[in-house]
Amino acid sequence: MRLITFTHNGRTRIGELVGETIHVLAWVDSNVRQMIRRGVTPSRSYERFALADVNVEAPLVPGKIVAIGKNYLEHAKETGSAPPSAPLIFAKFPSAIIATGEAITWNSEICNEVDWEGELGVVIGKEARNVSEDDALNYVYGYTIANDVSARDLQLKKDAQWTRGKSLDTFCPLGPVIVTRDEIADPQALTITTTVNGEVMQQDTTANMMFNIRALISYCSKNFTLEPGDLILTGTPSGVGLGRNPQVFLKDGDVVKVTIDSIGEISNPCKVISE
Repeated sequence: MRLITFTHNGRTRIGELVGETIHVLAWVDSNVRQMIRRGVTPSRSYERFALADVNVEAPLVPGKIVAIGKNYLEHAKETGSAPPSAPLIFAKFPSAIIATGEAITWNSEICNEVDWEGELGVVIGKEARNVSEDDALNYVYGYTIANDVSARDLQLKKDAQWTRGKSLDTFCPLGPVIVTRDEIADPQALTITTTVNGEVMQQDTTANMMFNIRALISYCSKNFTLEPGDLILTGTPSGVGLGRNPQVFLKDGDVVKVTIDSIGEISNPCKVISE
């Protein structure tokens, strides 16, 4: 199932996307996280909408966003870092989430070195505590696309820690859908591509994660409880602006797109604001 959250005539709904048609799901409200927590398996109602006639929303506002740093060897190398010996965990705030089509914005008085990071997102489907790697994928609800937008000047120069630079409002584009676990046979065989203004900046496969999804879920669950509706961002491949020579950062008017096999594409324009 390809779950989509959308707004039509001021009402936000959840549907199943089939081609370019949305089949509204019966007996659920607009909160996907609550639906997952309740263990609801929704069925289609009689209502249908054309995708072109609705506003696509972010598919999920998670309880927490658990992000993984430097999970691709070539990305670690391009940033001048040694590969981590265990998953490198940081957090992003859920308030950073925006939908495809919405603008990534930042205030030039706060930051100017804004970077892209296309990533596979993993949505947790049931409470996970001390789970084994062998059993880990049974705790997955589905998969989505994320852009772990990062203000490098805040992250690396001004703050010397990652929270603010990763969590500014609009710094987590997510979507456009959640593809349920049964629709993706092997999440370690997906190609991630990130473009800026049509130019390919990142392209790699999830097979090249240093710590695969099984390992990440198991590791996280042994340190803290993963709850239904939580989101794990599994790391970004090489090709970020920080790692280029000369470095390249996003600017006003740029358009960033992240595409992942079997899921789709998120596209977001960039806008510099001043207040």
